[in-house]
Amino acid sequence: MPNTVEYYISKGFDSKAASYFASGRRKPVNVVPQDSFRLIITFDNNEKRLLDMSSYIQKGNVYYILSDKSIFNRCYIDSDGSVCWDKDPNIDSEKDWSNKIDIGADNCYLESKALC
Repeated sequence: MPNTVEYYISKGFDSKAASYFASGRRKPVNVVPQDSFRLIITFDNNEKRLLDMSSYIQKGNVYYILSDKSIFNRCYIDSDGSVCWDKDPNIDSEKDWSNKIDIGADNCYLESKALC
């Protein structure tokens, strides 16, 4: 039964997540920042999706630093396929993980909307 929608639903996933995982996980390959704290993310199946980060950017949480557009616009894809931002561009986040803010590949896909 693994890798079916029914399997994932039996494990407590909602139908959207169950369908996503059953069809195969996607990995971001490109990210382009847009106005209004949005990202256009291209996935490994060439699908482009729009992720609105504005609801993530709340005072007091880890993403609040992204309210600075110069930081938000420095997004990139790391070796794990996460969309990332370095708090300080002069620090190598591969050596100092605490410098990096990220959102995982699965969340990027599930929280975004397909572009036509």
